[in-house]
Amino acid sequence: MPDRLLRLSKDDFAARAFLDDPLPPAIRAIYVAEGMASISAGGTTAALAANSAFFDTGPVSIAAGAEGARLLRYELDPGEADPGGAGVRSERMLEASLGLDDPGGYLLRCDKVELPPGGIAYTHTHQGGGIRCLLKGGFNVRVHDRTTEIGEYDAWFEAGPDPVYAWAPDDAPGHFSRVMILPRRLKGESSIRYVDPEDADKPKLQRYTIFLDEFIET
Repeated sequence: MPDRLLRLSKDDFAARAFLDDPLPPAIRAIYVAEGMASISAGGTTAALAANSAFFDTGPVSIAAGAEGARLLRYELDPGEADPGGAGVRSERMLEASLGLDDPGGYLLRCDKVELPPGGIAYTHTHQGGGIRCLLKGGFNVRVHDRTTEIGEYDAWFEAGPDPVYAWAPDDAPGHFSRVMILPRRLKGESSIRYVDPEDADKPKLQRYTIFLDEFIET
């Protein structure tokens, strides 16, 4: 099966701005990072505040609230057209290819991870690839002895099987949004595996909030 494209875009809406046309169909998760937005799909409309998420695979219309909105839009197999509208500014943040060949199928998980200042994510892997975007503070990610310093609204990709060691700086938290494409068998279950078994028993300071855990057709 050919690789599939996962893309993260950041959409900034001015006060009460809206899309001229609906977003085309795609496997899509929208995380509201700031402000409020009304998102319509399939004949229903949801009003979402900051720190909430929306999932749909069909056309989607979006309008911002009175104070505007910043959205993180994660799409699997996205189209080429970018959204448009007066007061709407979109930026493609990151794209990554995923090989999806598990006969058991896949799910899309959208969650938020919060580490306090100095918090450590011990060396680990995941059972699927995904894109992350830092929402607040700072973060450091080490893969294969290469360390990347992450700033607010920087995005990065983790393939899944590559061991990752990550930490927040001593003077700031590390809060990030994340979408991963995972095997269906992990619905409601953690995808993390610690490389050193002793790390699995150490106290963990990070906190997870799962917003979406949706089966998808690939």
